[in-house]
Amino acid sequence: MSFASLGLIDQIVRTLASQSYEKPTPVQAQAIPAVLAGRDVMAAAQTGTGKTAGFAVPLLQRLTSDDGQVASKKVESNCVRALVLVPTRELAEQVHDSAKAYGAGLPLRTMVAYGGVSINPQMMRLRKGVDLLVATPGRLLDLQRQNAVRFNAVQALVLDEADRMLDLGFSRDIDKLLALLPKKRQTLLFSATFSDPIRALADKLLVDPVRIEASPANTTVKAIRQWIVPVDKKRKPELFLHLLKTRAWSQVLAFVKTRKGVDALVELLEQKGISADSIHGDKPQPARLRAFERFKAGEVRVLVATDVAARGLDIDGLPAVVNVDLPIVAEDYVHRSGRTGRAGASGEAVSLVCADEVQQLAAIEALTKQTLQREEEPGFEPEHRVPQTNAGGQIVKKPKKPKKGKAERDARADAKVVQEDVRFRR
Repeated sequence: MSFASLGLIDQIVRTLASQSYEKPTPVQAQAIPAVLAGRDVMAAAQTGTGKTAGFAVPLLQRLTSDDGQVASKKVESNCVRALVLVPTRELAEQVHDSAKAYGAGLPLRTMVAYGGVSINPQMMRLRKGVDLLVATPGRLLDLQRQNAVRFNAVQALVLDEADRMLDLGFSRDIDKLLALLPKKRQTLLFSATFSDPIRALADKLLVDPVRIEASPANTTVKAIRQWIVPVDKKRKPELFLHLLKTRAWSQVLAFVKTRKGVDALVELLEQKGISADSIHGDKPQPARLRAFERFKAGEVRVLVATDVAARGLDIDGLPAVVNVDLPIVAEDYVHRSGRTGRAGASGEAVSLVCADEVQQLAAIEALTKQTLQREEEPGFEPEHRVPQTNAGGQIVKKPKKPKKGKAERDARADAKVVQEDVRFRR
């Protein structure tokens, strides 16, 4: 199957070929014809399988006629024709960069809007009108409140990683935006995972949707080797340094639970002469982008991040993801792991797990329907053992051992009873 066979125009087919897109992935093969036909779509696909192109490519074509000219009249000032909502700034940048690349040579105007940077340049760009806008919900509402954007011309809405938007507390913002959009529009939901609340949202928003499951929901890419290393919490940084040395990974994306923990690990790495940078919510957006670009360029060996980076970081050939801390939300494990093994490549995802994290481990294994292999690292065997778990999300509890000396006391007591009984019988 080729991209041309999906009904795409020559200009887009040539652009995709120039970017080494040889044939559509399963989600692209199913989604592109449906979107081109104007259908609502609900698609679930593993991260790294090309879902961005699955909605962006056909949307760009629907905004363009077959002869390469804009299909409708010029976009009015402060208006938007297609809107893509994403949960994080990093994902907004990634989706917008991809849309620009796919639409190279087309007479379309695209832009991206998110918080953490000045709103004024975004307001200025919107004055010219935009064909495709990629935005985070909070910043988009800020723009609307300042009359910088109007939604009366919106023809299509995409909710990308909608489950994550709900996890991050964007539910009210999404409801406010939906109330402002035209009722008659094309609506697309794309995500690597779909929770019950998202399915309920889809039932409310989508009209006779095409349902696509290019891979089982909540699963990780099979090409990724996944395992856990049991370790005491206080020894996690030491173990991470040991794995960096012994595994000889060229680059690693490491996830830590807190911003303070991120900064502490980066400081430790730099003390050991290992190039490192960080991404977390306290860093200004320009600094976060610089850190990511340095990592992509190979200037930094280790990028340490909170879950703000679990989605939206597209890194070709990343060999390893290390969960220094397990995520609180099990679905985030899927997205963290999905930063490696992208587009069919291989990769490794290792988690350093302490006894306090057994509930999170069980939730991850229940979600992904697999029991993660345990590999103790010599010299780092934990004093506080991590209880056994299974793919059903159950913690396998071992029977309690009697306290030291109790068995001996019980045996002596039983013997005494026997002796008394013998004397009584005599």
